[in-house]
Amino acid sequence: MTALHGLVILLLCQSAGEVLSRGLQLPLPGPVVGMLLCLPLLATVQAVRAPIEAITQPLLQHLSLLFVPVGVGVILHLPLLAQHGLAIALALVVSTLCGLAVTALVLRGLLPREEH
Repeated sequence: MTALHGLVILLLCQSAGEVLSRGLQLPLPGPVVGMLLCLPLLATVQAVRAPIEAITQPLLQHLSLLFVPVGVGVILHLPLLAQHGLAIALALVVSTLCGLAVTALVLRGLLPREEH
């Protein structure tokens, strides 16, 4: 029953995130806003931690099942991927390199400098 309570809490946070995201026209998706709403709950309300911990273990054990819809979507849109595959691959490579460069610059700025 504790896991069910945890699932209800997670779904309520996600639903509240959807409502806020759409209602306030935020640039963030509803599940992200819901996760941000759940974070203070986990940090402050002790009674919320145990139910959420109880549901996260089964969800993590069956995480691979959550990728099935994505795989089906890729197969359904295979002709579209073949048509725009080069542009998608280029965008993935460029965005990955940009992410790595920004991470390296931030790390360089945050690490203390060595004096010689």
